Amino acid sequence: MQSSFNSTNNLLANLWAKKYLKQLAFNEETSDRTSPLSDRDQIAERLMERLRFSSSQAWTKTDALLAKELPKHRIDTKLINPWKVAEDSHKLFEQACESYQNQVTPERFSVTISPQCGQLRHQHTAVDSRLLGFLSMQFHYTGTFLLEDLPAVERVLIADYFKVMDDHLYMPLQRLYDAAAQLPYEAPELVATRELLPLSTHIAEFIAAQVAENNPAYRCHSGKLNAPNVKISSIRDIEMFQIYLCLCVLENNIAAIQQELFPLCVMLYPPLKVRWSLVRQLVTALTYELQTRLTPESFSVFLPYLHSLQGLFSEEVFPEKDSVLTAQPTTRSFANYSPLAS
Repeated sequence: MQSSFNSTNNLLANLWAKKYLKQLAFNEETSDRTSPLSDRDQIAERLMERLRFSSSQAWTKTDALLAKELPKHRIDTKLINPWKVAEDSHKLFEQACESYQNQVTPERFSVTISPQCGQLRHQHTAVDSRLLGFLSMQFHYTGTFLLEDLPAVERVLIADYFKVMDDHLYMPLQRLYDAAAQLPYEAPELVATRELLPLSTHIAEFIAAQVAENNPAYRCHSGKLNAPNVKISSIRDIEMFQIYLCLCVLENNIAAIQQELFPLCVMLYPPLKVRWSLVRQLVTALTYELQTRLTPESFSVFLPYLHSLQGLFSEEVFPEKDSVLTAQPTTRSFANYSPLAS
């Protein structure tokens, strides 16, 4: 039984890691990602020297964005420990720098770091899932500030390691692997998940480009939708929606979306100036892409949860005039909302 658990767990972890191989293979056509070991040592050392200051900068920015959201969302400030968040973030970045320095590949790093990221996610969300917003945002901005200090040639060498951790903190990947390990290999839910995972990045890139093209004048907190940094965040968010869909399918309930994804979106999107109409475009496009790219059998597995997403982010829940949330009737009120039951 334990052998079967580990086999399925590793299967999805490896599927996710292989996405990095494909992306790296593509990037090698346009940039040289190899570097002498001495260069790796120097880059890793420089990053470690800057880590404490970058972490401090990141918390200042995270606090500025989210502090006003705490009373709106009735989040107990005592639950937020900035020192613990910074400490956990610091440890992960140390491991990323060491892995880069020791020439551990990003895809291998993805597999080895997943359990630790999963444990951190659990620790920071055990009482209130919305606290994940502080951890993931702190981590994201720490990486952003660290990369800003590097020349472009060096930045491209380390960025993949940071993205690995970014993905694992934003997305419940370890929980996904654990849920998959509970199912028979040929279970329809697992077959559908195995079919979607290798496509998820390409789907996210396509939808992000499509939404940006359809909204050329739109500006969120960090700039226009076609700005490089916004594009990266958009792709990650669309991948995140797909991972939560897979998790709901594997766990056979909507809890992950209701209790974690939805509250996070309600807390994070308004200060980041992401309108709910944009989220609805994302969900509509995602439904179409899954229907187009997956087999009918696999699409039917995801369809009830896609309907749930459509309901949770519908105009009935978020009227267009309230595109930037100013009150908090939502996270708790809709925590038990389930179009699956309607």
